[in-house]
Amino acid sequence: MLKIRTFRVTIISAFGAVTLAFLGAYALIASYVYLEPSLPTVDAIGSGSLPVPLRIYTRSGELIAQIGEKRRQLVTYQDIPVLVREAFIAAEDQRFFTHHGFDYSGVLRAALVDLTSGDFSQGASTITMQAARNMFLTFDKTIRRKLQEIFLTYRMEHEFSKEQILQTYLNVIFLGQRSYGVAAAAETYFGKPLDQLSVAEAATLAAIPRAPSQLNPITNPKGAQARRRYVLAQMQRLNFIDSATVQLAAQEPVDARDHGILIDVEAPYVAEMARADLVGRYGEDAVNAGYKVYTTIDGRLQTAANRAVRIGLIEYDRRHGYRGPLRQLALDDGAPPSKFDAALANIPEFGGLRTAVVVSVAPMAARVYIRSLGFAQIDWDGLSWARKRISETRVGPAPKRAEDVVRRGDVVYVVTNGHGLAQLAQLPEAQGALVALDPDDGAIAALVGGFDYFQNKFNRVTQARRQPGSGFKPFLYSAALENGFTPATVVMDAPIVYDDSGQEKIWRPENNERGFEGPTRLREALVHSRNLVTIRVVRQLGIDTAVSYASRFGFNPDDMPRDMTLALGSLPATPLQMASAYATFANGGYRINSYYIDRIEDASGQVVFQATPTVVCESCDSSAPPDGAGSAGAAAAAAVSAPLAPAGPADPASRAVGAGDPDHAPPDPLPPLSAAARIAPRVISPQNDWIMDDIMHDVITRGTGIRAGLALKRNDISGKTGTTNEAHDTWFNGFNRDVVASVWVGFDQERPLGEGEEGSRTAVPIWVNFMREALRAQPDRPRPLPSGLVSARISPKTGTLAGANDTDAIYETFIEDHLPPAGGGGIAAPGTGPQNSSGSSEPLF
Repeated sequence: MLKIRTFRVTIISAFGAVTLAFLGAYALIASYVYLEPSLPTVDAIGSGSLPVPLRIYTRSGELIAQIGEKRRQLVTYQDIPVLVREAFIAAEDQRFFTHHGFDYSGVLRAALVDLTSGDFSQGASTITMQAARNMFLTFDKTIRRKLQEIFLTYRMEHEFSKEQILQTYLNVIFLGQRSYGVAAAAETYFGKPLDQLSVAEAATLAAIPRAPSQLNPITNPKGAQARRRYVLAQMQRLNFIDSATVQLAAQEPVDARDHGILIDVEAPYVAEMARADLVGRYGEDAVNAGYKVYTTIDGRLQTAANRAVRIGLIEYDRRHGYRGPLRQLALDDGAPPSKFDAALANIPEFGGLRTAVVVSVAPMAARVYIRSLGFAQIDWDGLSWARKRISETRVGPAPKRAEDVVRRGDVVYVVTNGHGLAQLAQLPEAQGALVALDPDDGAIAALVGGFDYFQNKFNRVTQARRQPGSGFKPFLYSAALENGFTPATVVMDAPIVYDDSGQEKIWRPENNERGFEGPTRLREALVHSRNLVTIRVVRQLGIDTAVSYASRFGFNPDDMPRDMTLALGSLPATPLQMASAYATFANGGYRINSYYIDRIEDASGQVVFQATPTVVCESCDSSAPPDGAGSAGAAAAAAVSAPLAPAGPADPASRAVGAGDPDHAPPDPLPPLSAAARIAPRVISPQNDWIMDDIMHDVITRGTGIRAGLALKRNDISGKTGTTNEAHDTWFNGFNRDVVASVWVGFDQERPLGEGEEGSRTAVPIWVNFMREALRAQPDRPRPLPSGLVSARISPKTGTLAGANDTDAIYETFIEDHLPPAGGGGIAAPGTGPQNSSGSSEPLF
């Protein structure tokens, strides 16, 4: 009887087990059928798009910026070092290469805890499960989400290789500090690419996924170190590393900090311009869609521009006195460096300036501790500039001892060479901007919108509309040459009074030097920037003629005042407008339009935008000297068929094609531009352009820009300074045949820069420091003389042709048929023509 009863129990138990198994299988199948529509297809998994930040590059592929909600760099399986792969396998899923997606013992253990606790907070996720969850699912702790994870894990294991799954996991896993994936995390915590990680650093990263907030090596180095020991032990147990390696790695301190993005070139103003452009084209989501923007920026020139602007502004600031320390610290004798670092940690650093605290003061030197760098010495040459600032216009006497400048405990800014030497510094109050471009097509090679973007994001290159002052004069003098004047035309430099210039009171313009030269040749008037001569020239031309002619260079006629203040550059203009306008003088007389984006690629590498700028083609111009290059049409096609920038291959005929996002897709592709449509139009004659270039070369060799000439010692540079009333704005716009650069210095809230401050003192040094690098190793290329010009001997006083016996005669260049009257002397080149009205030897006005 007992046996029968036992047999019945066994039968019932077996039947129950089968029933439970059947019900479990049925429930699983039913769950799959119910949840399957919510699961991604195999194709969707294979092409699954991750939120990848926008990346912005120079023309040669150097990284400028990475912008997006998440830090992520996608890497291939081959790009991930074996050491990193093994560290994560040891930490997260030691049977990854042998199981089929599930660690059943771990799953059963977690399920038991979930059912008994009721909160479903446990997990035994394999790498495949984590990859599925991070790519396609939420992080809800629910049965529905866990079932989705199981079904999706099964699908991934049967459709993709282990290598593909591990690559996906190491690209999507969250590792704290907004970093997703191992490549981004390596940069964030250690400031290194993956292939430079040590064993200890790889183990530190592998320790994070278990609890990214609790095991963050920045916020909890002790917890991260403890978890790292576990990872190293597991790596040894799996024979990934030996015991000696474990011991060395375990002794290594957890030296992690937020390094930010590893960039190659500092150009944050350009990065913001590119971001705004991309969002304007494709919508706000574009910054997380994996786009790559290749700009026209030249990394070498951008670095030179950053340095030039910062040095120039610091030097200007030093001339106007020392404003004192940032704050005072009470220092304890024998305090460790870590205490100094903590005290300085909350003080922002800008533009290469480092925060430091003065720890001791000697008679002619001071010793400082620089945050994160250590101790350094400031010798007397780094302190002697610091005369006390009394007011915006007054400074005290020069200091005689170090104690006249700093005290122990002062928190200050310094500049340092990183090798134990430093100089006292302070954050400049004035601002500056520099932009440089290629005069042949307008490609921007360097752009600096201020001292430091992170101090002030206002981009003065594109947004600051300031008066160009005398920097506008060359466009008016070019108009004069177009309308009958010559370089030898004599105009009176004498006082003048206006009561109809649009001013509320009588206007008595003056020269910068307050003096008068009397009869002055046009060349000399521009070389020495004579305001009163320029006003008389504009009065003779007429305002409408001056405005119309200046608009050829890209200035908006609506911005130009219809009064005589135009002669002194009273219109608003940005540095980019000025550089683009001066490019016409640099390229031989052609109007170009600036641009800074060469191409845009989507996440798949497809080019979705390619710049098609207008380009200078001298051989296509009927006014250019014949050179046997063939027809203009053929020359044009040859000129524009070559790549316009060396950023990479793309279809130059397509200005915009689909970007993949249907909600923000650009319009249908435009038809290809014809070769003729891409040729920059000529706006001034070659003869006019050559004479203006020659006069502005004199500006640099013996005029207001002489500092540039003395510093660079080149024969192929030209330019013009600009200084407005009371030096609210100071400029230098200069060029040679290969590059044009404009520099502006002033205050954002307009006020005088101070006594003696003008374009030649503030802007020229910045331009020189930049151009020294821009023209390094480039030979002199003086512009060749075009046909249609003649050289003649003239009287330097009257501007008339000199006689054979005139011993003080000088040579001047003229457009054929626009020669001054004969004063009894010979012409050095043939081609005399009819006298024009303004070539008279009588002073005008």
